[in-house]
Amino acid sequence: MSNCAIVGINWGDEGKGRMVDLLTDRYDIVVRFQGGGNAGHTVINERGKFALHLLPSGIFREGVVNILGNGVAVDPESLVREMNEVRAQGVALTPENLMISDRASLLMPWHRDMDELEERRLADKKFGSTKQGIAPFYSDKFQKKTVLAGELNYPEHLREHLMALMEWKNLTLTKVYGAEPYTWEMIERWLNDYCALIKPHVADTGAFLKKAQTEGKSILFEAQLGSLRDLDYGIHPYTTSSNTMAAYAPIGSGLPGARIDEVIGVVKAYSTCVGEGPFVCEMFGPEADKLREAGFEYGAKTGRPRRVGPVDIVATRYGVEVQAATAIALTKLDVLSYMDRIPVCTHYRLNGELVDRFPFPAALDDCEPVVEYFDGWNCDISACRKWDELPEAAKNYVLYIEKQIGCFIKYVSVGPERDSIIVR
Repeated sequence: MSNCAIVGINWGDEGKGRMVDLLTDRYDIVVRFQGGGNAGHTVINERGKFALHLLPSGIFREGVVNILGNGVAVDPESLVREMNEVRAQGVALTPENLMISDRASLLMPWHRDMDELEERRLADKKFGSTKQGIAPFYSDKFQKKTVLAGELNYPEHLREHLMALMEWKNLTLTKVYGAEPYTWEMIERWLNDYCALIKPHVADTGAFLKKAQTEGKSILFEAQLGSLRDLDYGIHPYTTSSNTMAAYAPIGSGLPGARIDEVIGVVKAYSTCVGEGPFVCEMFGPEADKLREAGFEYGAKTGRPRRVGPVDIVATRYGVEVQAATAIALTKLDVLSYMDRIPVCTHYRLNGELVDRFPFPAALDDCEPVVEYFDGWNCDISACRKWDELPEAAKNYVLYIEKQIGCFIKYVSVGPERDSIIVR
């Protein structure tokens, strides 16, 4: 059995979904192990273009079992909507190919309300939340005030539990934020309209994964967002509320004893960032607008324009280190084909000194990018399928990044389609 984690190296939006979709033909099971519906994995294949938020990106491969692990924030409303969209494009979803851990917590409607209300309260100090309820959800989870998906199978217990949680949550909604309280009728509608539809997919996935491990099945662990959005290792406090690290995959998947044999870190050929927080390499003005349009850099979940910049060697080297990446997938190299000169952020300057190691979050606002330029290739590379077919300038660019971050670039993506890839 060979297990692999596919993780983001930077701020997220690196192209993890396209890599999971590409590689799932080698694996029996794909598990999402953290995060929720607050980010999107864009997948383009023979069935069309999909923006997945909760569904694992292996859902398009026949014979592959897809699991939402216990570390995921399962939003029944968003999940049902996404399932309907995927089914409408001819993808079969059954309890056999889509399973939800009975130990995964359910994101409640009031979590989205709390997210919206808190961002409004913070005003110009907001964190840039997608307002999908992720931070309030994980806060409640660590307070042991969430509902487990498995409780859907125990209706009397569930009702009593939800009534107690609703009473507690209404205190915050009404007395802190001045919002309207929830009623049991509202929760009952939520249970009937959404939870009832995902209930057939809820299972003891821990037992399933343990059996699969015993049988020698291979597992692909799919992460959301990237290293710099990790709760512990990211650009605090502008992070997500879960651990995006490959090291967390066994815990969040439901197979804590799993060994990860390979960690594929996904890096974009330039940098993008959605939301607030320090982004040292950021470009501005017409130069940034042109790159944003060339790469169509808009959030898959929110549609927000992504902040853009050159590939950031300092941040990427750090991401490789904390993820313990064994190989890199470099995506969207084709987007840079229009540039005569390609910028690279090689170092930071902090207090007049060159910095190679990613600084403590509080120091990032004082950092300036040190940018060097590389020759562009000025031609369409989207038809290249072998390393030797790339122009020398493109190969030099890839090899420079590889050397600086200290990790082999095994995959080079030259387009969004499944087969638009070079494997070295």
